[in-house]
Amino acid sequence: MSARRVRIPLGPWWSFAALLVGPFGDAVAQERSAIEDLEFADLEFLPPESTRHTLEPGVDVFVLEDRSLPLVSVYARLRGGPRHFSRTEFAAATALPLVLRSGGTVDLSPDSVNALLEFYAAQTSFGGGGGTSFSSVNVLTRHLDEVLPVWGDLLARPAFDTTFVEVWRGRQLEDVRRKRDAPGRLAVATFNRLLFGDHPIGWEMAEADLEREDLTRERLTAIHAKVFCLDNLTLGVSGDVTWTEIRPKLERMLARWSSCDTPLREPPPPDQIAEPGVYVVPRNLEQSTIVVGRPSAVRLADDREYFASRIGNAILGGLGLASRLATRVRTEEGLAYSVASVWTAPRRSGGIVGAITQTKGESTVATTRLVLDVLGQMSTDPPSDSETRDAIDRIVNGFVFNFQNPGQIVSRQMLYVAQGLPADWLERYLSGIQAVSAPDVERVFRTNLPPGAMDDMVILVVGDPDRFDPGIQEFGTIRVVEPEEPLRRGGEARP
Repeated sequence: MSARRVRIPLGPWWSFAALLVGPFGDAVAQERSAIEDLEFADLEFLPPESTRHTLEPGVDVFVLEDRSLPLVSVYARLRGGPRHFSRTEFAAATALPLVLRSGGTVDLSPDSVNALLEFYAAQTSFGGGGGTSFSSVNVLTRHLDEVLPVWGDLLARPAFDTTFVEVWRGRQLEDVRRKRDAPGRLAVATFNRLLFGDHPIGWEMAEADLEREDLTRERLTAIHAKVFCLDNLTLGVSGDVTWTEIRPKLERMLARWSSCDTPLREPPPPDQIAEPGVYVVPRNLEQSTIVVGRPSAVRLADDREYFASRIGNAILGGLGLASRLATRVRTEEGLAYSVASVWTAPRRSGGIVGAITQTKGESTVATTRLVLDVLGQMSTDPPSDSETRDAIDRIVNGFVFNFQNPGQIVSRQMLYVAQGLPADWLERYLSGIQAVSAPDVERVFRTNLPPGAMDDMVILVVGDPDRFDPGIQEFGTIRVVEPEEPLRRGGEARP
C-alpha cells in the first residue's frame, strides 16, 4: 500500500504571515518555496503475513508468530451452518456452535469445564451462522498444554447437556418475542423473507422452530457429526508460539476428531418471491421503518463489477453523512436521522441493493419518494470522478485497520479460505478498489439500478398506516403482511 509523492500547499495564511515580518519577508518567501518543494518517499505498508501449513489428513493451519505477549490464540473455522440443513433442523443447526461451550464434554461435566477454564484464565468464543461455524481459545502460553485438549473436546466430543440446551431455547424464545417490538429487526427479517421466501437466506427463528423435539440431543449430535469433522476444518494460530512448537499439540488434539461421513449439501440459489409494490407490517408506532430494495446480480468475486459495487454502495449510502442518501434525506430535507444503503454480495448467489431508514409516520410517503429518487439518480446522474476518488480514498485510508493484531489477520485468512477466496484476498481487494473508475461505477448502477427500476422495487414499511401521509398507492399495489403468517407469492393485496 503506497502513497504518492506530495507537495505541501501552504495557502494564503503564509503570505499574510510574510507581511507581518517586514524586512524578513524575502526569507519567509524562500522558506515557503522550500517547504512546498518538499517530496516524500512512497509509504509502503507491508502487513505481516501468516504461514500456511497442512496437518494430516489435510487440515490447513495458518500460523502468525507474535512474541509481544506470553499469550496464544487458536482458532477453528468449519464449513457448515444452518443453510446446509432443512427447516426442521434450523433451530438445532443454529444452536449447535453456541451450546458447545455450556454443555460439557464426553469426559467432563459442564461445571468441570467451567472450573478448569476459569482456573487457567482461558477465554473462549463460539459462534456461527449461514454456512460456517467458528470458535477460538486464548490462554497464557504456559497453560496451552492444559487448555488446548479441553477446547478441542468441546468442539469434537460435546455432551450437549440438556439443561443448558433448554437455557438456550428459552433465550431464543424470548428473543423471538422481543423482535416483534423492535421495528428495525422486524423490518429486515420480513424484507428478507419477502424476497427469498422459504430459503435459508430468508429464514428467521420463530416459536414454531423452538419446540423441545427440535433440540433433542439426538438431533444435535447428528448435525454435529456432519459439521464438526476434519474435512470441514481450518485452524489458525497466533501469538507466542512457533509452528514447530504448536504442531504436535494440534496433532494430539485432532487425533480425537472424526472424518466427515457425508458432504454437506448446498442449497440452490434463491428466487425472488415478492412482487414489486408496497408491503405494510402494521404496528402502532409513531415512527415508520422503511426498507426499499430489489435483487442484485453482483457476487463476491475478484472482478471489476464487485469492486465497483463496493464504491457505488459507499457513494450511495455507505459514507455516512457524506453519502448521497444522507445528504438528501437528512441534511437537505431533515426527514430522517439516519439512512443507509444496502448492497449485499454473497459468494454463491446474487444479493440485494436498496436502502433502509426510519422517519416519523407522517412523512412515510415523502421519505420513501425521496429515497427512490436518490436510488434512481444513481444511473441517470452517475457518480463523478471526484465522488469516486473520495470513496476510494476513504476505503484505502481505513484499510490498515484490517491488520491491527495478528489474530485478526489469521482469522481473516481462514475466512477467505472457507469462502473459496485466495489467501491474499485482502491485498487483491485493495488493488481492485484502487482500480475502480467512475465509468465502472456508472456501469454497475445501470446494470443493477437501471432507469425504470424504481417501478420494480419491493417497499416494506413497518408502522401505523393511519399516520402515513397521503400517496402511498403511487408506489404500487399495497399488501398487508404479518411475519408469522405463511408467505404466499405476492402476499394479500389490499385496495
